[in-house]
Order: sequence, then C-alpha cells, then structure tokens
Amino acid sequence: MHVDADGHAAVDPVRLERLARHVLTELAVPHELELSIICVDPQRIVELNEAHLGGSGPTDVLAFPIDAVGDVQAGVPGLLGDVVVCPAVAADQAADHERTPPAELDLLVVHGILHLLGHDHAADDERARMFGLTTTLLDGFALQGGQP
Repeated sequence: MHVDADGHAAVDPVRLERLARHVLTELAVPHELELSIICVDPQRIVELNEAHLGGSGPTDVLAFPIDAVGDVQAGVPGLLGDVVVCPAVAADQAADHERTPPAELDLLVVHGILHLLGHDHAADDERARMFGLTTTLLDGFALQGGQP
C-alpha cells in the first residue's frame, strides 16, 4: 500500500491508508495485491483526464487498474492499480454533496478502489449497487473510528 499525499497538507495519508485497507479487507481482496493512492493538483488531474479518458477539465478521481483480482495467483504479488484523487476538486464539491472535504475525499478513494475491482456505474442498476456498496464501506469505516 502506498499513499502519496506530498504537497497536500490537508490530506491525512495514514487515514487514507487505513480506509483503503478497510475496503480491501471487507471485500476479501488478497493481501498480495498492492494499491497506490496518489493525490494530485487540478492541473495534473486535467492532464490525466485528457490523456487517458479523453475528458476535458478537472475530475475528482481516476482509477487505473493493473491486475484483476482473479488473474493473480495466490501468494504471488500483484498490482491492483492506482487511484488518483484531486483533493482540491474534492474540497470544491464537498459542500454541494453536503459533506466535509475529508469525507468527500474518503468517498472518492472508495469509489476509485471499487473501479479498480471492476465495479462501474454506467447503467442504473450498476450505479445503485456501486453507490450502495460505497455507503456500506464508509459506514463500516466510521464505526471503526474512521469518522472524518
């Protein structure tokens, strides 16, 4: 597990690592799969969004899967992938979502991890499942003392 929050003073990397470990444990993801959470500024998220998704402008979270859970042999190290979040975008949209900036960032990290695990929200039923699972995971983290 690697959390890169350099240059983002408002981000607690220890908390994000605890959150990510909670999600992976709850979803029974093998410990051999490594995950990176990378915090970037708005300019970098725009560049990544344009280069990899053909999007324009800033976005809040991007997920770059590497190894699928079922493709890695037991006991063999693998790379789940990278979750790239933009704390500035998260802070800007937090009030619109009636959350604090740390709570918004938590939601985005969980959302990104779920994308790495193959979840999507293109269809209404997928969206309901993914967002329901996100809420369940965040609630479980809060019950373990992870409240922002």
